[in-house]
Amino acid sequence: MDERQLRILRELGELGSVTAVAEALLVTPSAISQQLRLLQRAIPVPLTERQGRRLVLTDAGQALAGAAVEVETALARARHTVEEFVGAPGGEVSVAAFHSAGAAFFPPLLRALAGAGKPVPRLADEDVAQQDFPRLTREYDVVLAHRLDHAPPWPDTVATTTLLREPLDVAMPAGHPLAAKRRVTPRDVADEPWITVHEGFPVLATIEAIAAAAGRRLRLAHRINEFSVVAEVVAAGGGIALMPRWTMRPHPALVLRPLSGAQARRHIDALYRPERMARTAVRTVLTELRRAARGIQSREP
Repeated sequence: MDERQLRILRELGELGSVTAVAEALLVTPSAISQQLRLLQRAIPVPLTERQGRRLVLTDAGQALAGAAVEVETALARARHTVEEFVGAPGGEVSVAAFHSAGAAFFPPLLRALAGAGKPVPRLADEDVAQQDFPRLTREYDVVLAHRLDHAPPWPDTVATTTLLREPLDVAMPAGHPLAAKRRVTPRDVADEPWITVHEGFPVLATIEAIAAAAGRRLRLAHRINEFSVVAEVVAAGGGIALMPRWTMRPHPALVLRPLSGAQARRHIDALYRPERMARTAVRTVLTELRRAARGIQSREP
């Protein structure tokens, strides 16, 4: 049995005929009769009986019609509860981000949402391979993910809002010979030791593109995913690396130089399941993330 069938039974008890129920519910009498037959199949005793030309409720039917009132009341209460939850400006909203995005986006998000009546962010760091970001939308309302400019789009199972299209620059010690250049090319950097990410992470594809443009393999000296650690290793003379232009805090011992001759840019995208956006609180968080992205990008000199 379902809600519609119970409502038909209740209306039949009140209105006294299939025709009257059909008119009240704006359907055909045959549709009403079909739903009554389906309901009867689920009940072991007769719910209706003929009295002349009229179809009336049996005692069992009247009992079930009375219960239908309670069911409709409970469902109405449940819908109201859901509507309040969906429309509430506050409530918890879970947000996950890979490390450099978390460092850049979490502080302004927390500042923007401070105070009563606003969403309460529940933050988590999730540094995973690119193909694993969409799966995180099962656990979190919003997931900040990264992919390279030329990488395939995210699957249709998630909705996407692009927050930043961020250049990846070549980071080197301030005293490095290449620091005198305004821009560097793949040939300029091909003989340098490189610090790059582990297999499966987006930046590695750009390293491969640099090698292809230079016409030789690069020497990968260190594998480190966390950009703040990479910055310290570059500063210590461990090699050069690709670093995001906007989402990393400037390091006093490093300089960043744009790369010519190879595509070096990443998307920072907010991924989410479309139904999560039904909540006002989640939409508010996404709005603040977009505002934070504009602020982050404005830091460029």
